[in-house]
Amino acid sequence: MLKRNSTLVAHLNHIVELAGVVALEYHRKSLEVEFKEDESPVTQADKAVEMRIRSYLEKHFPDDRILGEEFGLTDEVRGDDGHIWCIDPIDGTRSFLSGHPLFGFLLARLLNGVPEIGVVGMPKLSETIIGCKDVGTTFNGKQIFTSNQTSLDQAILYINEGEKLLSEQPAVLASLTKIGQTRRFAYDCYPHALLAMGHVDIVIDYDLQPYDYLPIVPVVEAAGGVVTDWRGNSLTMASGGTAIVSAATIELHSRVLKELRN
Repeated sequence: MLKRNSTLVAHLNHIVELAGVVALEYHRKSLEVEFKEDESPVTQADKAVEMRIRSYLEKHFPDDRILGEEFGLTDEVRGDDGHIWCIDPIDGTRSFLSGHPLFGFLLARLLNGVPEIGVVGMPKLSETIIGCKDVGTTFNGKQIFTSNQTSLDQAILYINEGEKLLSEQPAVLASLTKIGQTRRFAYDCYPHALLAMGHVDIVIDYDLQPYDYLPIVPVVEAAGGVVTDWRGNSLTMASGGTAIVSAATIELHSRVLKELRN
């Protein structure tokens, strides 16, 4: 689809560029921080990026609906039918407000609740990763693939949200720290992008909302990997808040799921 639709690719790249320009206007500057009911932070940068991207999508895709982290879903009474854009304006607000460069911009386009296109933008790194279901994943325009790793003992494992896991799933965290050859603790979307690039073999993530994981699904899967919740279920708009596992191969994914069930 991406190869056959250069206009859509141009839109996606332009959207990432717009999101980055707005975000970088605020990065490493004094920010006003609010906290939501779940204690997650939000800044004027989050709101400004989402408003800018919403405006662009409303102009160029007037028949599509939009779900954003900060401003919700348009026309909720229609359910999940048709095309929906899902926006995470700044994935990693805690990273962003602390000056860390590995915050991202996430975008997905869903059809009937299923993610078909996923985008990861990394403004400080000038990196754009686009995945399209059944077509492929690109990194700055060049096609990329996950690794062919099938051995859990040899895998490079990233564990996201270690603090939450320690508090809420200590037995799971203890198990995860004993598998793989190399383990790293991390946050946010970039580990999943690294998996799609073939640098990382497994990413465990926890306590995510649809705007966090829906863009990840096409990015990883179209590169050859597998993404599900911890029970092995496919991820859609209806999955709600969830924990996910990304893996480079189906064999590795199956082995990780067994570890999570133990």
